[in-house]
Amino acid sequence: MAETPILTDRNALIRHRDRARRLPGHDAAMFLHRLAMTDIQERLTEVNRTFTAPAVVSGFPDLWQDLRPGAVLVPDEDVLALEPGAHDLVVHAMALHWANDPLGQLVQCRRALRPDGLMIAVLPGGRSLHQLRTALAEAETRVTGGLSPRVLPMAEIRDLGGLMQRAGFALPVADSWQQTVEYQSFPALLADLRAAGETNALAARLRRPTGRDVLATAGAIYAESFGTPEGRLPATAELVFLTGWAPHDSQQQPLRPGSAKARLADALGVPESPLPEDG
Repeated sequence: MAETPILTDRNALIRHRDRARRLPGHDAAMFLHRLAMTDIQERLTEVNRTFTAPAVVSGFPDLWQDLRPGAVLVPDEDVLALEPGAHDLVVHAMALHWANDPLGQLVQCRRALRPDGLMIAVLPGGRSLHQLRTALAEAETRVTGGLSPRVLPMAEIRDLGGLMQRAGFALPVADSWQQTVEYQSFPALLADLRAAGETNALAARLRRPTGRDVLATAGAIYAESFGTPEGRLPATAELVFLTGWAPHDSQQQPLRPGSAKARLADALGVPESPLPEDG
């Protein structure tokens, strides 16, 4: 069996999060987490079910502890500290994008659920920070003649939906929305990412500080390519929400092929014609 490739340097990620908590701009920089939490709370209200044994997987448990009273808070480590079959709700909160094995994380969440339990995951999607990725890549190419991993690759919604099916969830759904934030300057954008604990923790990153000439060039490219007429820099964040249920006999099941009791032609009110035979 092939080993799972290591995407994230977990030690670096933990250091970045610890540093973020100490920065003065940390509270404001966590606005995406708060938007995600509000969205999940609304979704749970629409489910119209009382959850008595929730768990939340998060790298920032102090922020997510109020999502559900009495929720078990679990660090987003490679092996999640979730007891099998112990929960009727598991929320994976803004951490799945850093997972070395996203499918494995989803499987662990599904196994932690009781039958007919609910899992909701929220994470940044593939459109997130596309402006920054473009500017940094072009700047590094111009200045150094090469490229290095700088911004975390983020999955597309269709791929994430496929992971939910592979993880064994029933009735899986994936949806997303985008939020655009404008910054006064390129350094202000980078400072916000640092205060949110979202700076480069890739295992394959360069182990030296980014040169000032690369950053200056990236800032100029960003402003030229994406800046507003007022001189501000828009940054896109896409939040993807994954919803699925632990399988249970009470859930809707697909019909067996050939078990339909009515013809499609009758339902549509059109004549039925046989398909022509291959000549």
